[in-house]
Amino acid sequence: MKQLGLKKQWENRLSFRSHPMWQEITIITLPALVELVMSTLFGMIDMMMVGRLGPAAIASVGLTNQPFMLLLAVFAAVNIGTTTLVAWNIGSRQINQARAVTRQILVINTILGAVMGTLGVLSARPIVSFMGAQPDTIDLATAYFQIVASGLLFQALTMGITASLRGAGETKIPMLYNVGSNLLNVFGNYVLIYGKLGFPQWGVAGAAVSTTVARFLACSAGFYIIYFSHQSKISISLKDDYRIDWHTIKKVFSIGLPAALEQFILQSGLILFAKTVSSLGTLSFAAHQIGVNISGLSFSPSLAFSVAATTLVGQSLGANDEQKAEKYAKVVQKMAITVAGFMGLMFILFSHAFASLYTSDLAVAAAAGTILKILALALPGQSTQHSLAGALRGAGDTMYPLYASALGIWVFRVAAARIFVTVFHWGLIGAWVAFVLDQYTRTAVIYFRFHSGKWKQVRARVEKQA
Repeated sequence: MKQLGLKKQWENRLSFRSHPMWQEITIITLPALVELVMSTLFGMIDMMMVGRLGPAAIASVGLTNQPFMLLLAVFAAVNIGTTTLVAWNIGSRQINQARAVTRQILVINTILGAVMGTLGVLSARPIVSFMGAQPDTIDLATAYFQIVASGLLFQALTMGITASLRGAGETKIPMLYNVGSNLLNVFGNYVLIYGKLGFPQWGVAGAAVSTTVARFLACSAGFYIIYFSHQSKISISLKDDYRIDWHTIKKVFSIGLPAALEQFILQSGLILFAKTVSSLGTLSFAAHQIGVNISGLSFSPSLAFSVAATTLVGQSLGANDEQKAEKYAKVVQKMAITVAGFMGLMFILFSHAFASLYTSDLAVAAAAGTILKILALALPGQSTQHSLAGALRGAGDTMYPLYASALGIWVFRVAAARIFVTVFHWGLIGAWVAFVLDQYTRTAVIYFRFHSGKWKQVRARVEKQA
C-alpha cells in the first residue's frame, strides 16, 4: 500500500511537469519574469552606481522612490482594469473589443500622465522634505524627483500598453522593450553620473536624466508595436475612433478603482514606513534602501506569476471555464512558492555579498545584510499572496487585495513598525520584522478569499453593472 502511495505521488509530480497547463503558464510567466528580474537588476545596478557617490546620494534617491510610486498608484485603476478586460475579451474571442479597450486606455493615461507629471514637478521639494530629507540630501532628492516626474507621461503610456499586451498573453513584447530601455538606462547612467564620453559629471541628476530618456524610448517602442508592427492581437490604428467610451471606462474603473485605492493605501503606508526608518539617520536609511532595492529581486518572480495568473484566469473566465481558471491559479501558486524558497535561500547564504555590491561602508553593508536575512522569512507568504491576488484580479475581484493591503500595511508596516523602532528601540530589525508580519497578514486574507470560491461570480456582476 505504501509503495502504491509513493508511486502515485511520483506520477503526480511527473504529470505536473509535463502538463500543458504548466507549459502555458511558463510561456506567459517566463517573459514577464525576465522583464521584471532584469528591470530589478538594472535598478540595482542603477543604485550601485549612485551608491559610489556616497550614502547621501543613496538616501536622496531612496527618499523619492515611495512618493513617486504614490503618483503611479493613480494608474493602477486603469492598468489593472485594462489587463482584466482585455483578458476577458481575448478569452471570449472578442478581439475588436480588446482593441477598443486599448485605445481608451491610451487616452486616459495621456491625460493622467500629464496631470500627475506636472504635479510631481511642482511639489517635489515639499514632498522630499516631508519624507525627512536631511540638509545633505534635500537638494539632490528634489532635483532627482523633478527630472523623473517630468517623464511620467512616457511611463504612463508604456504602462497602459504593457497592461493591454499582458491581458492578451503577449508578455514577450513588453519584455523586449522594457529590458532594452533599461539596458540603455545603465549606459546612460555610466555616461551622465560619472561624466564619460565628453559629457558633464551630473551625479544624481544624471541618473534621473538617464531614467527619463530610457522611459521615452520604451514608450516609443511600445507605440511602434501596437501601431505599426501589426504583430499583436491588440494592434490599433491612428485612424481609429479615440472618443471616450464611457461604457468601457466604467468597466475599467469598476475593476480598477479598488486596485488604485490598494496602491494608494500601500504606497502612502510605505511612505510612513520609510519616514520611520529615515528617523534612524542617513546611514541606517542607506542600509534600508539597499535592502529595499534588493528585495525588488524577490518581488519579481512573484509579480511575474501574478501576471500569469491574472491573464490565464481572466481568459478562462472569459471563455466561461471556471474550473480551468481555478486550476491555473493553483498551479501558478505552487510554482511561485517553489521559486520563492530558492530566492530565500540565496538571500540567507549571500546576504553580505549582495549588500557589499552597493557600498564600501562596512557598517551599512552589515546592516543591509541583516535586513536580507529577515526578508527571506517573508518570501513564502509573499509569493502566495501575489500569485493568488493575481488570480483574484483576473476575475475582477479587486476588493480583497485592497482589504489585505490595508490591514497588513497600516496595522504592521505603519503602526507596529513605529512601535518596534521608537518604543522597543529595535532599529532596522524592528522595521523589517513588521514587514514580515505585514506579508503574512495579507497572505492569510488573500488565501481564504481564493479558497472561498466567491471570486468566480464577480465577472458576471461587473458585466451586469456596466
